[in-house]
Amino acid sequence: MARTKKEYLFVDGYNIINQWSYYKDITRNIENSRNKLIELLVEYQSYKGIKVVVVFDAHLVKGSLEKKEIISGLEVVYTKEFETADSYIEKQLDKIGRYERVQVATSDSSIQQIVLARGGTRISAHEMILELENVKKDIRIKTDNIRRKGTNIDQIIDPDTLKKLEKIRRNT
Repeated sequence: MARTKKEYLFVDGYNIINQWSYYKDITRNIENSRNKLIELLVEYQSYKGIKVVVVFDAHLVKGSLEKKEIISGLEVVYTKEFETADSYIEKQLDKIGRYERVQVATSDSSIQQIVLARGGTRISAHEMILELENVKKDIRIKTDNIRRKGTNIDQIIDPDTLKKLEKIRRNT
């Protein structure tokens, strides 16, 4: 039996933030921009059912160590001093790129070439924002449909259980 490949999406966080005006905080607060991106990627990961890893450069931060955190299931990585998001993603591609399905979101052409050479696929910042917007729209449509229909017990409980409950209700 063939093993199903796991799907990964690596996101070059600051590259995406710098490419998309949507994520740029008008107060120039980079933390707000990071949080906006993380929030959308959490939704995206949950909706798509894939593993998303967002990587932020900390290579210019003196003495910084690599830091990983999980935020609502999303893996957030801050690289160590002297390591760029590109080099971190490249290392991950070397580890898993041949065994798993890997996509990288960046508009950096050099990392895109590396991704393709390592067997992955790439998505540009522009394509990624369109994908995130489409997923957000799909989620909104589905939740609106659920609200419009209302929630009836027969939508939640399987038919066999409903029959048993009806039998109890009728005391038969």
